[in-house]
Amino acid sequence: MVSAVSPLVWIITIVGLLAVIAIDLIVIRRRQRTVTTRDATIWVGIYVALAALFAVGLFVFMPAQTGSEFVAGYVTEYSLSVDNLFVFMIIMTKFAVPPLAEDKVLYIGIILSLVLRAVFIFAGAAAIAAASWVFYILGAFLIYTAVRLAMEGENNDADFQENAALRALRRVLPLSKEYVGSQLTTRVDGRRMLTPLVLVIAAIAMANVVFALDSIPAIFGLTNDAYVIFTANALALMGLRQLYFLIGGLLKRIIYLNIGLAVILGFIGVKLLLEALHGSHIDAVGEFRIPEIGTYTSLGFIVATLAVTTAVSLIKTGVASRRSGELGEG
Repeated sequence: MVSAVSPLVWIITIVGLLAVIAIDLIVIRRRQRTVTTRDATIWVGIYVALAALFAVGLFVFMPAQTGSEFVAGYVTEYSLSVDNLFVFMIIMTKFAVPPLAEDKVLYIGIILSLVLRAVFIFAGAAAIAAASWVFYILGAFLIYTAVRLAMEGENNDADFQENAALRALRRVLPLSKEYVGSQLTTRVDGRRMLTPLVLVIAAIAMANVVFALDSIPAIFGLTNDAYVIFTANALALMGLRQLYFLIGGLLKRIIYLNIGLAVILGFIGVKLLLEALHGSHIDAVGEFRIPEIGTYTSLGFIVATLAVTTAVSLIKTGVASRRSGELGEG
């Protein structure tokens, strides 16, 4: 496994993340109301500031390359994770989750998915360390995913369908028929049962892991340092929950998000293939010298793509909204 830090730094980092998770849990337990826009704004700011401070620490105490790789990885993971929010909204609607329970459901589901993602990260890092040809597979997969995502065009709200794992859980678990606020367990006729929130948490965690099949290969295109990949994933996912409450309405206006993410995935896929060629000591094809794409170039491309995607989406939805208003007045 490739890592630029010592086991002690790993331990300190994990303890720090667990402390943040514990504080977040205390806040959730004490909150007796739905999450407001003000709450979400404050916590998104806290998590982004935490990621920024972590990046500063890497720039100060580690080689500059490590800090830049973290920033590029964090921005990539956060932007790709935004697409998860559409699925989260569909799941919440499909299962008719009580508004007061949404925060708790997202919290537990995302933490579970982070644990599962860690397994993918360490396995991927070990595979790449053992064989550089893995880059060819990851690059080709990302390009395939980019093409598939681009063909979907504008974001759509396809209905959520329960997979085989969820259907199996529904058959096996002793589930009650009704929600009981934000409680995960209840008693029905004296028997201890799980509320449907447990099934929703499983759905959130599974959806997040499925999305990791795209995002984790993408970050491997920016760095192969397991520490950077893990921390970028952790900080991006921990800030994702509050983003759900903050920009839920705005997401519907970023209609070209799928296309923007497809461009980013395609770019990183090409970068992976180029790195694979260099790893195979193929630096030129005839007179054409195979280029090398640096971390700062990757970060600039990703940020620019997200900015253009957001701007074009908002312009189009703004024009459509004005036209709709004019037709209504007419």
